[in-house]
Amino acid sequence: MNIEELREYCISKKGVSEALPFDEDTLVFKVMGKMFLLTNIEKADSINIKCDPLKAVDIREHYPAVVPGWHMNKRHWNTILLDGSLPDDLIYTWIDESYDLVVAGLPARLREKLKQEEQED
Repeated sequence: MNIEELREYCISKKGVSEALPFDEDTLVFKVMGKMFLLTNIEKADSINIKCDPLKAVDIREHYPAVVPGWHMNKRHWNTILLDGSLPDDLIYTWIDESYDLVVAGLPARLREKLKQEEQED
């Protein structure tokens, strides 16, 4: 997976925007204004994604390329090393789960707005 594939996958999701809010190297993807994925735009050798806290620990125990979220709340975020040891399909599944977790935590009005956008397509 390269940075363009990652970017295209993320921005194809409903309600997603991308920005460089922290510096010129950290690309952040948000759904309805809430972060669900971060990566270094220059290196793109890892991604940070949100994860259910119980699942986060389990994933870390089973996959050496998954570590506690670097510079993030380590209970809720994982860093996925894009070192080729994980299949892209699995990484995309975890990205989907991060997106869904953030959507589930949105205020009802934003979830409804997102739902309306999906129905318009």
